[in-house]
Amino acid sequence: MDLKRLAGALAEHRRTAALLALVTTFAGVALLLDRPKGTVLEWFGPLLLAVGGGVFAYTVWPPPASPTQVRKSVASRFLGIVTLQGRLLPIFPAIGLGLILADLGYNVLLSATPALQTEDIIVLLAAAMLLLYGLIPERFASERDFAFIFFLALNGILVVPLLLARAYYADFERSVDLYSWIALAPQTGGLLNILGVANSVHPVSGSAAPGLTFRPQHLSVEVTVVITTACSGIYSFGIFASAFIAFVSTESETLTRKTWALLAIGLLAAYAANVLRMVVIVLVGYYTDTPASDLQNMLVAHSYLGWLIFLGWVTLFWGILLRWMPRSTSALPALKQTSRNVKSLCSICGASLSPVAPASQCRCGVFYHKACFASEGQCRACGRVTLS
Repeated sequence: MDLKRLAGALAEHRRTAALLALVTTFAGVALLLDRPKGTVLEWFGPLLLAVGGGVFAYTVWPPPASPTQVRKSVASRFLGIVTLQGRLLPIFPAIGLGLILADLGYNVLLSATPALQTEDIIVLLAAAMLLLYGLIPERFASERDFAFIFFLALNGILVVPLLLARAYYADFERSVDLYSWIALAPQTGGLLNILGVANSVHPVSGSAAPGLTFRPQHLSVEVTVVITTACSGIYSFGIFASAFIAFVSTESETLTRKTWALLAIGLLAAYAANVLRMVVIVLVGYYTDTPASDLQNMLVAHSYLGWLIFLGWVTLFWGILLRWMPRSTSALPALKQTSRNVKSLCSICGASLSPVAPASQCRCGVFYHKACFASEGQCRACGRVTLS
């Protein structure tokens, strides 16, 4: 398939293309922040991020809009307050540069290693967003606000708590595994006990992370899994939660009860998927590892299966969300209208189409009175400014 036909297929099935792009982008971000070291996927993240981001940008690329057409969302109003109604925007590049210098200085002066870790990458991505914020045209305000809220939430979930904990303990090399102790290991152990896998959660000598000890069916010795922050799935949860918060805030004009319920369901379901991820990894070791495999099955599950579970969860949830959200609030163009009843009505005024009132069909399949389209200025379904 050549590029022209591929672009046509993406335009024809924008909602499906957007879902595939979201999943690909999530996969790229997850691999970029939490690389499965020593595997073929280690350096695959940037490629997936570029491909997914490019396709997603194409599917939601907005038409030229006048200032009066810009919808005020929760995100835009929040950013208006944060930036003092835009007065702080001119110093965003300086703040971004300051973040870069602060992160590099932290690595050199306080961190155990100057190498860029996951938290460093998150901070640098936020700094890049600050540097580029003022260069993004206003007609792309929704996409710009989404990216800004995403990186802001990602730092708030994954970076700020870590820095506060290290400052509290006055140890800037400390690995803080509070999440694993409170919100992951006990729940994983409890669910495994319900499933018939006897286990115990306990401290591990020389580590701040909890250990989960169990005995695989085909082994005569107990196995202890140390659930550190890096392998706890908190990065995957942070990515999903940040994107979900950014999506809902940029697509909602007010924080209604329905919006809060949507946020709560999304975050709780993401947390449940993270616990399920750890349970499945332990179950693989419990049922399949033998003296010959030497826990390799569980290690492979840790490297690949957890990532695949995360992507499967993201695909399912975003697929339901994109189909369930009302089209009036969705950033994605409406699906192609194909029913005979819809074709007999103007998609702007709702009146019947007849030979008396000249009408035309947009390339996406929607019909309009020519006069209605001229007054609207663009197709409501796909955003085209011309019908031909």
